[in-house]
Amino acid sequence: MDNNFNNLSLVQLILKWKWHIIIITLAAAICGAIFSSSLFITPLYKSEAVAYPANISPYSDESETEQMLQIINSLSIMDSIIEKYDLWTDYNIDKNDKFARTYMLSEYRSKIKISKTPYEAVSITVMDKDPFMACDIAKDILNFYDQKVHDLHTQKVGEVVAMYERQLNEKQRNIDSLKQRYTDICTTYGISDISSQTREATKSLLSGSTKATEMQANLEKYVAELIDLHTKIAAEGNTYVATKVDYEQNLRFYHSNLTYSNIITEPFPADKKAFPVRWVVVALCALGAMLLSIVVIFIIENRKRFVAENK
Repeated sequence: MDNNFNNLSLVQLILKWKWHIIIITLAAAICGAIFSSSLFITPLYKSEAVAYPANISPYSDESETEQMLQIINSLSIMDSIIEKYDLWTDYNIDKNDKFARTYMLSEYRSKIKISKTPYEAVSITVMDKDPFMACDIAKDILNFYDQKVHDLHTQKVGEVVAMYERQLNEKQRNIDSLKQRYTDICTTYGISDISSQTREATKSLLSGSTKATEMQANLEKYVAELIDLHTKIAAEGNTYVATKVDYEQNLRFYHSNLTYSNIITEPFPADKKAFPVRWVVVALCALGAMLLSIVVIFIIENRKRFVAENK
């Protein structure tokens, strides 16, 4: 019963002051419309790009998408965007200010949002007073991302390529050294075919040939070393070939010009501002003024009642 009475009193109070409330609400709505115009608030236009990572391998337990987020949010890409588009001027920040860097990063992160979508893509949302500039920044963030990943891969793959080159050069020197030793023995002692020369020397020994005796002595002295050299040359050659396959594969990646993102949504210049949303500002101003006026009226009425009761 008391609740019904209180509700009735509140309705009666509003009806009593209705014209005041209406005028205040309309005035607040008009003020909201005026102060949300371009005369007071610089309109911002939104451009968005959505992309999936490509041609990258995750580090540790992170996913490809998380790695893409980390790279795009890196200070090197931020600095590249800031310098290319002179965001110091665009955001009205004095580069000589003591806290200029802090102000810039704060403004950058409020205007440029990088986030992961529910489908593991990366969304890049850029807000700027120039719709074409917002679009270009979104595109260049992906371009700088591709360049950054390319530089990282080139650096790491370059180290691997250099390692394989050193290994191949070392293998080639070993093979050349073994071949030279094999050739020197064969040339010095007239050994060309161990199997056939061994058979011939054995036959000639039966006839008492001095030359055959000398050949047999050379064969007995160097045949084991020649066989060992032949085995080592074959083993080193197989290792060289396997290493060269890996080297050429990494060399292809080193000289490749890959991109590292699949763009699903291309950014485009917006034809309508995204901020501020004037109807929201007007509605909030009107609603806030109406509620505030009711509270003030309620306080005034209760104060009047309190004064009357205490006379």
